[in-house]
Amino acid sequence: MSTSAIPLPRVASPARRWVRRYGLAAVGGGIILAWVLAAVFAPWVSGHNPNFVDVANRLRPPSATHWMGTDALGRDVLARVIYGARISLSVGMVVVLIGGLFGTLLGAVAAYARGWAEEALMRATDLVFCFPPIILAMAIAAAMGIGTVNTVIAMLVVWWPKFARLARSLVITQRSLEYVEAAQSIGFGSAHILLRQIIPNAVGPLIVLVTLDLGQAILVFAGLSFLGLGVVPPTAEWGAMVAEGRELVQQWWVATFPGLAILTVVMGFNFVGDGIRDWLDPHARTR
Repeated sequence: MSTSAIPLPRVASPARRWVRRYGLAAVGGGIILAWVLAAVFAPWVSGHNPNFVDVANRLRPPSATHWMGTDALGRDVLARVIYGARISLSVGMVVVLIGGLFGTLLGAVAAYARGWAEEALMRATDLVFCFPPIILAMAIAAAMGIGTVNTVIAMLVVWWPKFARLARSLVITQRSLEYVEAAQSIGFGSAHILLRQIIPNAVGPLIVLVTLDLGQAILVFAGLSFLGLGVVPPTAEWGAMVAEGRELVQQWWVATFPGLAILTVVMGFNFVGDGIRDWLDPHARTR
């Protein structure tokens, strides 16, 4: 009686496993890099002045002269989208980095100190979390007045608690481990243990949150600008551009292209964040 050979399972090549695991992250990184380069070299890439008004060529569809058409004032949409990347990317970086740094340090210090400091921090974060972030930021921005700086300040007020809560939970987990007890027995001070020992060992989830939050911050800022609480006209900004074209149904290009810019940037940061999370996860690396 003959026996048939049992087929062995096919093993994916290392390159194929890498593409399957980090392919989307690489795509996201490419999207972000392309937008960053376009923003940095905007005067050479755009080919037009983003604020030049040409009423004679208003609401022209995409063509060889204006690749993304013109808006209601005859301004080149492509130029305004590229220059708008400068505002959106800068605001996202400032809000997430400053809010993340402040919230991380505050949450880490409170968790390590314990006592009334930790309790006060938790009550403050709970108070901010009672309101949807964009609603609270919109109320603060409306009270302070229209302007990029005021909008950034309003976003910072609502942005730090998520980092403080995550940092607190990470420090609570780390402070009971053996290396912290060893550092204490050697004679290191609390500041050294917290800043040089605990935070570096707990920084992985914070990096993932920063990456994912960059896209969220750009989206929130675009939403505030869409409501008229962001940049001051005629500054080019994606949310404000979408608002300008929301009633121009037949002139679809006025709102579509800045909306696609928001979509691609947010999608790029989400892809990169997911890739970093998989890379930092030891279980995901063994799959």
